[in-house]
Amino acid sequence: MPNTELKIKVEEALKSIRPYLEADGGNVELIELTDDKTVKVELTGACKTCSMSMMTMKAGIEETIKRSVPEIKSVVAINN
Repeated sequence: MPNTELKIKVEEALKSIRPYLEADGGNVELIELTDDKTVKVELTGACKTCSMSMMTMKAGIEETIKRSVPEIKSVVAINN
């Protein structure tokens, strides 16, 4: 599957989790999808400085992306 299609699927997955992040004053932005199927995101707003951001990243964002787009190998936050 071309990266363009994967990127659209990743954006859809992020869209599904955004309301929960926004409820706490934060958000997440897709920065890059690499050729080796690594998704790079940036936590913004309250999520950027929250002490629970690593848990949000692993249990929320990464889990949601990998469940929706199983081709993705890893998800990393560029600001963690």
